[in-house]
Amino acid sequence: MPPSLPASQLITHVSAIGFATALSARALDPLIPSIAGDLAVDAAHVALLSTAFALPFACVQPILGPLADMVGKVRLMVTCLAIIIAVSLLSALAQSFALLMLARIVCGMATGGIFPVGLAIIGDAVPVGERQVAIARWLAITIGGNLIGAAFAGMVGDLLGWRAVFWIIGGCGALALINAAINLRGAAVRPPGRLELSAIPSGYRGIFANPRAKFCFAAVFLEGVAVFGLFPFVALLLVRAGEPRAAIAGLVIGGFSIGGVVYSLLVRLLTRRWQPKRLMIGGGMIAAFAFLIVAANPPWPVQLTAFLVLGIGFYSLHGSIQVEATELSVSARGAATSLHSLFFFLGHATGPVLYGLAFTRLGAGMAVVLGGLVMLFVGFMTAHTLGRPRPPRMP
Repeated sequence: MPPSLPASQLITHVSAIGFATALSARALDPLIPSIAGDLAVDAAHVALLSTAFALPFACVQPILGPLADMVGKVRLMVTCLAIIIAVSLLSALAQSFALLMLARIVCGMATGGIFPVGLAIIGDAVPVGERQVAIARWLAITIGGNLIGAAFAGMVGDLLGWRAVFWIIGGCGALALINAAINLRGAAVRPPGRLELSAIPSGYRGIFANPRAKFCFAAVFLEGVAVFGLFPFVALLLVRAGEPRAAIAGLVIGGFSIGGVVYSLLVRLLTRRWQPKRLMIGGGMIAAFAFLIVAANPPWPVQLTAFLVLGIGFYSLHGSIQVEATELSVSARGAATSLHSLFFFLGHATGPVLYGLAFTRLGAGMAVVLGGLVMLFVGFMTAHTLGRPRPPRMP
């Protein structure tokens, strides 16, 4: 059996899979008007492609997390990457909205075996005192995929059409698959295990026996609703404000990812200066402030800045919660991080529906303000229930 890779190399190569996968996660947001026009579908219906991705992602978590624990986390990630490549190419060829919807559903399911499993790999490889920094490095690379997926998808969509975006995503996935085949062969620390479905319920009982679990999962659900539920409406809001270019919508959404990269660069300084409790409160307050700016519907450069600030606040809060998710169960860490993603992406899937109702009944400005209030609540709630002191770092 080949030796396992050093933690730094393992995280680097696993992050390449995360980057390639993240390209597709937010790529459709700036393309919604273009897809609606090309396929002759109402833009509000096309916005539900976000739900079509997020809801299956969430629903497969109860199976994929334990499966990763049983048969190997890296093996599962590589298999899911191959599926994502295939459905990206199918999306590029789709001639109907129904086929595109089906492809996004399958893509969401396969992506469910990438991000939470990556967190579990970091939890296995890195001591808890250094884990938030390691998770931030993983996020920096995967957020880079989100940033490029949102910002450049709009540009490519304007120049070459929305189908070209999926061809590029599929090509990047193929490169990541080749890299994994070459560099992750030594990552298997054990041969494939037996799939014992009967062991899954006991693992989940152990996780929910931890009283911190319900606060952790409730927090990420609300984050998903408030932040990611808004993204499908950004392009439509900009169109109403007189800015129809998909490239600008992608750039504004990409500001959020830029904020995440800024957070990842600052995280070592932040974690040395402040304990998780203060990071949670501060992150919630910063995010709420950014929502207030967006609610005023300022010109797009100001909105871009607001989304950058939102990214810093969100990841300061979310990164602290992620560390707690990796500690809910050591023996079933894959299942715990998958539950974390389950509730997070249930929020993703629910958010566009709730925002749609709020936009119709309360108006866009008030809907965005309510999203900010939710983030403020999450910051204080998690600080009270999850904000324990960080253990000392290893010398």
